[in-house]
Order: sequence, then structure tokens, then C-alpha cells
Amino acid sequence: MLRTKSSLSTWIQEINMKWLVLLGLVAFSECIVKIPLRRLKTMRNVISGKNMLNNFLKEHAYSLSQISFRGSNLTIHPLRNIKDLVYMGNITIGTPPQEFQVVFDTASSDLWVPSDFCTSPACSTHVRFRHLQSSTFRLTNKTFRITYGSGRMKGVVVHDTVRIGNLVSTDQPFGLSIEEYGFEGRIYDGVLGLNYPNLSFSGAIPIFDKLKNQGAISEPVFAFYLSKDEREGSVVMFGGVDHRYYEGELNWVPLIQAGDWSVHMDRISIERKIIACSDGCKALVDTGTSDIVGPRRLVNNIHRLIGAIPRGSEHYVPCSEVNTLPSIVFTINGINYPVPGRAYILKDDRGRCYTTFQENRVSSSTETWYLGDVFLRLYFSVFDRGNDRIGLARAV
Repeated sequence: MLRTKSSLSTWIQEINMKWLVLLGLVAFSECIVKIPLRRLKTMRNVISGKNMLNNFLKEHAYSLSQISFRGSNLTIHPLRNIKDLVYMGNITIGTPPQEFQVVFDTASSDLWVPSDFCTSPACSTHVRFRHLQSSTFRLTNKTFRITYGSGRMKGVVVHDTVRIGNLVSTDQPFGLSIEEYGFEGRIYDGVLGLNYPNLSFSGAIPIFDKLKNQGAISEPVFAFYLSKDEREGSVVMFGGVDHRYYEGELNWVPLIQAGDWSVHMDRISIERKIIACSDGCKALVDTGTSDIVGPRRLVNNIHRLIGAIPRGSEHYVPCSEVNTLPSIVFTINGINYPVPGRAYILKDDRGRCYTTFQENRVSSSTETWYLGDVFLRLYFSVFDRGNDRIGLARAV
């Protein structure tokens, strides 16, 4: 709902007092997008020896024959796996740097963290950016909104220096949340979007694009290796690919269209019987989603086929039967990507086994699936902006 002129003026005055910055006349804009960011939990600790890890991996980087990475500035940034539910990495913002834990999300394009004047309950448990302590901070007069599958936020666009490991983006536009809802109990601080710039609802250029444009990344590529069960070992890499994280060859899949990390999926099957995506469908490769998400009717059918029983918001199977469950096969560009039962079943805090297939609560006119961390733990993923394609290979 748009604000009236009088209520807008009052709101702007409140912002001015809290930021101690004179904005003058403000052009107000609000944009809304629904993004499936689910099951996210976080961590506060950063992998020790991060620089040593980066230096070692850079020295052993591999250049793919299909993309020239010779001389590329490969940056490998550590992530931490929290109970196979979320993968978090640290960034810093401001001068001097302030540290935040964020989700590196291929389904969205905006970077945001909480502001120091956000009074929502969710913000009280997060690290908040202290703008008055940064000598490189710059405020704009633009606000925006984003609605995720797990909550929503309202923010203002600002500029400051952002660092991802040894990558530095000066005067980077990003969002500071002034309201957050639905993120209570989730102690990750914010989101770093890695989707295309046309999907930025703050209107800010994504940090990957800015780094690419300023020459900090010699090749327009990033990739993910997501560990299984182990807290450490996961990484996101920028500007190149290290072959030691996967085996065999990368299978390249063209995007449905440039502007979104979505590909055409041929079918989903169990024991050679098609159970979903029978006429082909859309699949979004989504590092910001823990599960595999699809239409309710088809997800319910998968639960029926594997004998999962609903209980509350989850579907459970006997833990003793996990190793006997059939693999669910996702066929993409003619290549089969099987996901066995031990991969799509997780244990809750009580030791009960539940499936990671979830229904999509955002309506869509076409059959759409989100291949989240459950899928990406098995398959190393490369996101090639230069050629508008995704590479997949079995992770080591």
C-alpha cells in the first residue's frame, strides 16, 4: 500500500532524526518480490585460518578449458554449514570494517543487513550496521521492500565499502533494514543476492556486478561447494573454478533466459517412472533455499510414494527405512542427477527423520521447482554470467 503525502512526510522526518542527515525532498518508491528463502539458521563464528585457506586454494586453482581462467583472480571464501540447514559466510561493511554473517543467495539480487535504528524484534538479535562509525558511509533517499518465503523486510538504500574476503567494492549500494518481520529466531544477519541485476528490487547494482565492472573479478563466474554434515569445508568462489571440488566434467545447462538462474528441467522420476515435470518444467538453482521446493500436489505425491507421514508442517519417515528409500532423479539437459534417500531426509532436534521436499507457497502459472541445498550438496554448481549458463558436476 502506498503512503499518503502527509504520512510520508512524517515518516521521512523520523528517518532524518535517527540518521542525523538532512534528506530534503524524498522520492519514495517501494518494490515487492517474493523469494523462497527458507529454513535459515546461522552461526557467529568464522573459520579460523581463513587467509591461509584462501592462499592455498588460489595456488591450486584449476583453469577450465571451456572458460578461460588463466590469470584470473580466484577468490575462495569459506562458508559454514549449520546442520545442513544453511550455509553462512562473513562479509565486512564500512570503514573501519564491521562484520556480518550473510546467506549467499542465487535467488535474489539485493545485499542488505540490519540498520542500527531498526526496532523490530528480529533486529535486536542481529548485528546491526552502525552507520555513524563508518567514515565512508553515504545515505540515499530511496526505500524498498522485499518479501521472502520466510519473512519480509523494509529498507533504505545506502552506500559504503563492502568486502568479501580479498574482494573490495567501494561505494557499494546496499540495503539497511528499518523493519523486519518473520526473521525472529533466525540469527543470520542479512542476505547477499547473487542473481542478475534486473531482479534487484532496491534498484542497486548487485555486488557481483560491481566487482565485475571494476575489474576485481577477471571472469564473470562464481561457484558453490556445499559440504555434507561438516561445519567447515564449504566455499563460494569468485572469478574461477577449482576442479578439486568436483569429479568428472561439468555439464553445462543454458538458462531459460538471461536474467535469472533458472534452467529447463526435463523430468523428475523414481525408478524410471516420471512423477513430476512430465512435460518439462522450470528449475531455479537456489543456494538460499535449504530444501527442494515444488507445487503442492506434486510434492504431496512424492511424499505418498516414499511413505512419508504428515505431522505438523513436516512429513516424516521411519529413520530405519532411510537407506531403503528410492532415489529421486532430476533430469536436466539430458543428464540424470539422482538424489538418494539419505540426501533428501534430515533429522530434527528430536532425532526424527523428515523429508526436505516442501510445497511452494508462492503461486506460479507454470510448474516451477527450486533446487536448494539438498540438491547442491551432491552437485557442485558453477554460475557463468558471461555465457548465461549453469555448470553441474558431482561434488567430491
